[in-house]
Amino acid sequence: MSTDLVPVEAHLADVLAAVRPMIPVQLGLEEAEGGVLTEDAAALCPLPPFDNSAMDGYAVRASDVAAAAVGAPVVLPVAGQVPAGDTRTLTLAPGTSARIMTGALLPAGADAVVPVEWTDGGTERVAISQPAPVGHAIRLSGDDVAEGDVMVAAGTPLGPAQIGLLAAGGHELVRVRPRPLAAVVATGDELTDPGSPLKPGRIWDSNSYMLAAAVRQAGGRARRHRVKDDLVTVVTALEELSASADLLITSGGVSMGGEHDAVKAALTGYADVTFRKVAMQPGMPQGFGVFGPDRTPVFTLPGNPVSTFVSFQLFVRPVLQALQGLPPVPLPTRQAILAGAVRSPEGRRSFLRGVLDAEAGRVVPLIGQASHQLGVLARANALIVVTEQTVRMEEGEQVDVVSLP
Repeated sequence: MSTDLVPVEAHLADVLAAVRPMIPVQLGLEEAEGGVLTEDAAALCPLPPFDNSAMDGYAVRASDVAAAAVGAPVVLPVAGQVPAGDTRTLTLAPGTSARIMTGALLPAGADAVVPVEWTDGGTERVAISQPAPVGHAIRLSGDDVAEGDVMVAAGTPLGPAQIGLLAAGGHELVRVRPRPLAAVVATGDELTDPGSPLKPGRIWDSNSYMLAAAVRQAGGRARRHRVKDDLVTVVTALEELSASADLLITSGGVSMGGEHDAVKAALTGYADVTFRKVAMQPGMPQGFGVFGPDRTPVFTLPGNPVSTFVSFQLFVRPVLQALQGLPPVPLPTRQAILAGAVRSPEGRRSFLRGVLDAEAGRVVPLIGQASHQLGVLARANALIVVTEQTVRMEEGEQVDVVSLP
């Protein structure tokens, strides 16, 4: 490997070493979704909070229906109805029943619920044709979570189930590290909005849309921006965005030696950003550091779309996790059999686009591995990893494959 190329693992380690978790904030449950809880949340009451019926039927004393059988039902008077949400304190007298709905408070004295399917559905008297043992179809108070028990532990990402449990346990507000907000900045005088007329020499901006989608897929929030290739414009935009964003991501303007590389020129000597060549293909030119008074992490990614995408998956995705205080978890890697030969430049780790058949354990390298070929990337579901020491692999060889999200 050339001595001026930095290994992939070394670059990632430097990036993660510079990132500090976000400061926790207190949010309502809807805003906290996707955040990471920073303190244990205990149940403010038992769950369920009271003994209740698990189904529509009749609350009874089990001993009163013990002799019930098909063809010889037990008939009990129906003393009343207990709908869900009824807060009355009711007592079931021996030898009677009460019509009860799913989730309704169990009357005192009742110790079983007979499903309506085991009865004739009577309203004044009910014929019960099957015995219900003690506890049948009853949800006991606290059988899910006891009062005071930790429902959701600190460090847990809050998905739908956790949000639901917190709500059920009485929590209106929780302290979390929220989903990081990334300001995605596409640079280049050649860029124009999709849907606008395309003049010769211009291209429609794809990177900002792709990166914003990748941020959201990785659990963050994203806002897109586009700036011209002008030093003052780039710095001014990043200064403004760093005040509200948790992470800055630029694409373009960081090639090695290009005279119009505005991002690299703007940040060199101005911000604490290191530009380097990483021993990988695509995505060799990389930049990372911190920007502004809040020392907001900033990634300067290469502008070719495949380079941008691969760089995001390798370096930015782990940082989104680290910002929430989570251990970075790499994308799943497995081994598969190559369904075609591949080439790789010596000294660089290649991430080639492929289609993985996980069931068969085979991966097909796609034709068209240039860093601008977004059409090939869109068809891929995996990256074929060829090590720095390997320049060619043949069909039938075993190779590491990274599954794409």
